[in-house]
Amino acid sequence: MNDLVQRAQSLAEESFIAASGPGGQNVNKVATAVQLRLNIYRLGLEPRVFHRLKKLAGRRINTRGEIVLDARRFRTQEANRQDARDKLAALIEEALVEPRKRARTRVNRVGKVQRLKAKKVRGEVKANRGKVDW
Repeated sequence: MNDLVQRAQSLAEESFIAASGPGGQNVNKVATAVQLRLNIYRLGLEPRVFHRLKKLAGRRINTRGEIVLDARRFRTQEANRQDARDKLAALIEEALVEPRKRARTRVNRVGKVQRLKAKKVRGEVKANRGKVDW
């Protein structure tokens, strides 16, 4: 596992809250859902990775710069804790991947002529629309 992911998981604060959903009587007694909070400013990321992480986090990031992840899929605290940590790891690993720059397409002369011809035909079709004058 990436050392950045490990550092993030060690800096993350976990709190347990009551979960909704399946669990029978147990759901009212035990706080099984996990809320994981990580302040992204404490990670010391390089600017490009920082901005990608902010963009990927979307609504899950608050005004204080904390990524807040909820995990409540499972019925046990430990399973939800691992789920939250996996979500955080996936988010950080995705932010570390540099997106490939899109290569510009090059159109040859014949392609340009065909495109302009198609535009001309389409323009004529649109120009012929409207009221018919008998």
